[in-house]
Amino acid sequence: MRRLMLPALPLLLAACATAGTVSSPHSAATAQTATLEIDRAAYARRMEGFWLGQSIANWTGLVTEMDKIGGEGPHGEFYTREDWGQPDQPSIFDPGKPSPISPTIDFVLRTPGESWGADDDTDIEYIYQDALLKHRTSMLTPQQIRQAWIDHIYDENKPTPYGADETGYQNYLWVSNQRAHELMLAGTLPPETSDPALNEHWEMIDAQLSTEIFGLFAPGRPDIALRMADLPIRTAARGEAADIARFHVALHALSARVDPARPLGPQLRGIAEEASRVLPEGEYPLAMYRFVLAQYESGASWEEARDAVYQRYQVEMQDGYDISARGLYCNGCFAGGINFAAGLVSYFYGEGDLRDTIRIGTLAGWDSDNPTATWGGLIGSIMGRAAIEEAFGMPLSGSFHIHRTRKGFPNDGYDDFAAMGERSLEIVDRAVTEEAGGSIDRASNRWIIPQP
Repeated sequence: MRRLMLPALPLLLAACATAGTVSSPHSAATAQTATLEIDRAAYARRMEGFWLGQSIANWTGLVTEMDKIGGEGPHGEFYTREDWGQPDQPSIFDPGKPSPISPTIDFVLRTPGESWGADDDTDIEYIYQDALLKHRTSMLTPQQIRQAWIDHIYDENKPTPYGADETGYQNYLWVSNQRAHELMLAGTLPPETSDPALNEHWEMIDAQLSTEIFGLFAPGRPDIALRMADLPIRTAARGEAADIARFHVALHALSARVDPARPLGPQLRGIAEEASRVLPEGEYPLAMYRFVLAQYESGASWEEARDAVYQRYQVEMQDGYDISARGLYCNGCFAGGINFAAGLVSYFYGEGDLRDTIRIGTLAGWDSDNPTATWGGLIGSIMGRAAIEEAFGMPLSGSFHIHRTRKGFPNDGYDDFAAMGERSLEIVDRAVTEEAGGSIDRASNRWIIPQP
């Protein structure tokens, strides 16, 4: 067997050749098997970067969440790059005042001694990681998902620590996730919790912000990541919304092949093109992907691309995206589709720069914290915590408080990104050895992952 090793990096792709069979005296076939070699210790730091990058992007994006959703009035006057560092404008939720998180549109950061609070961009993924570890499995069952949600999510029909809201008691779930939880409490199991006959919110954004982590649990193997994520995705999504979530999972799995020492923009475009193969032809997610990419390649500014997305999909309702015709609250501002398209604007135009990607995502509009958090986690996982702190020029907190939104975890819900990253290695170990047919080289502390 011959192994070709690339230069020493935290992530190594090696081509392994084995002898083929001779089919005739004049021809021979050589079977090629590629393997991805990943340093486990380095990957723990990548997972730490995932949680930190996602938290920065989540909390920064929350400042402008639902400020700009299109339509008449100030909510249809979209932000531009000139608005960064300027006063935050009111959202549709509270039209009288700016965000309580920050009066200005700027990065929201937590320093040592402070904690990052959980939000819906991070807390469901935390629950899934905990469940995979608890049950020592790669594939959660319907019963395991239901029990994890019931154990760790408050019932909004009963008093919660967060007080009452317009529908009951606050439990930090919305639209499809909230309906799925209600169905679970009544005894329904996933994937029936996203059945359109039971869950009218199945087209909303929920699954695409709560399942990306499964891609990181199967580095370099989107096929396995998609199997691991299949039921969690279908817990809250069907149809195109589920396909968008699959794109994000595949993208995170493929990110293991990205070399952080080389420019990220071209590499991110490359893995996005590969991940787009999970999007079916003839449906709006693939059309959105191609449309935003064409805007980027045309030389249009990101603001022009975002405005073109609004015109094409919310006004003209092209490519089969007809949410605006449904008469939904806020014109479907929580929908998976419009937020997918807006998120692609920050993905392409951010060109792999964490700060620029967060800035554009925060200003792009609609449910701005969700796509921004997704890219913050993705790019953060490529960079690792040390590089993120270098990008911001300061030490940042690694403390995480899951009990800001959830319940039932030890240490009053306080955890640490480094510890969370270390725990995730057990999940990857299982995915590599049991699902991918790979191995762990204990001498070098590396995974050897076959690449189909």
